Amino acid sequence: MSKQAFQICFFFKRIFKLRVAEPPEEIKQLFDQFSENGTMSVDNLLKFMIDYQKEETAKKEDAQEIFNSLKHLNIFQRKGLHFDAFFRYLYGDHNLPIPNKVHHDMDSPLAHYFLYTGHNSYLTGNQLSSDSSSKPIIKALRRGVRVIELDLWPNSEKNDVEVCHGGTLTAPVDLNKCLHAIRDNAFDASEYPVVITFEDHLPPNLQDKVAKMVTKTFGTMLYRPESENLEEFPSPNSLKRKILISTKPPKEYLQTQDSKGKGNAQMLKTSSKKEVAQTERLYSRTGSDTIDEGQVDEGELIEEEDEENAVPEYTNLIAIHATKLKDGLAKVLGSDQSKAKRLSMSEQQLENAINIHGSEIVRFTQRNLLRIYPKGTRILSTNYDPHVGWGHGAQMVAFNMQGTGKYLWIMQGMFRANGGCGYVKKPEFLLKRWSTE
Repeated sequence: MSKQAFQICFFFKRIFKLRVAEPPEEIKQLFDQFSENGTMSVDNLLKFMIDYQKEETAKKEDAQEIFNSLKHLNIFQRKGLHFDAFFRYLYGDHNLPIPNKVHHDMDSPLAHYFLYTGHNSYLTGNQLSSDSSSKPIIKALRRGVRVIELDLWPNSEKNDVEVCHGGTLTAPVDLNKCLHAIRDNAFDASEYPVVITFEDHLPPNLQDKVAKMVTKTFGTMLYRPESENLEEFPSPNSLKRKILISTKPPKEYLQTQDSKGKGNAQMLKTSSKKEVAQTERLYSRTGSDTIDEGQVDEGELIEEEDEENAVPEYTNLIAIHATKLKDGLAKVLGSDQSKAKRLSMSEQQLENAINIHGSEIVRFTQRNLLRIYPKGTRILSTNYDPHVGWGHGAQMVAFNMQGTGKYLWIMQGMFRANGGCGYVKKPEFLLKRWSTE
């Protein structure tokens, strides 16, 4: 038991005992084995690390760092660690079961890793009526998230770009704020590359504006591929401290899509808060996969683009080209495998697809990137079981980082691995060609 004290009215001091779990007897014996006269010196600690912990590369400097971090616990025995300090070390951050450093091979193509991925990274709360802000982006990056999603829409005057969840009551945030938040925080938690996925709903003139904003904001941090058609993606090591843009730029601005989105937004704007709450409850009970039938899903089954409307500056920014499901999943999975690309599908689409195309999906992810996002009914920013996507090689299992619950904890636990760098190497069975036969 440890003792604690507090004062009453500045005069009386009361001491009480705090009941905590006693260290096991084995720990006491271990301390006695590697200490002298009840004190463990730096040399004793180093011997314990090498001989008992099998940390064969440990140096005296490492032991000294641990020693210094525990000095505040040494009240009387200043020449070394007493038993309580040693016990605290064993259960502290300096003795983690998972190494707190990058230890996976980081020289394989990007498709060989799971990436810590966010969904609608700018939202502060639910998917229907919360605010958009740069703060959730900053928070995610500082936690090690490596893939940030931004939905790009024209503002009401059609002369600038906003980030918001289109066709909902979510308040927009300025794109510049989001880009600056990414630039200033991208490599606080990890030096490995950050991918920005644009869900683009812009006409060509605003795509050109986005290209200028991105180029000005990121400068040399921006990765520009040498070729538009990469056979395989570069490795995380070769992309350290780089920012990659991933999107499929729509070269034709769809007025029909825009009018549907505006119709949804207008309908929601006329709703009271009570009606919005009722809508949230309704969609949490139904099996519908979208908020409204007129809203285009993130898989974006859109018409073929007009090459004449292409914006070269914008197109040249794209490091990871996204492809569409326009011609069906089977055709995408069997398409030209000489060009590395990214495909997006919802969690529900994946569950349906793996029953028919399970092996083909795994084979597809050996060279290409697969992004899975929450189905449309998750308007309260809940999440889903990530193992379904990971088990079929999906590198970008996108999560609502502002949510809570078991699946988010699983996601956070997964990416504490490999030093918390946001990249975890896939197991060999997902990378071997024979594993999909």
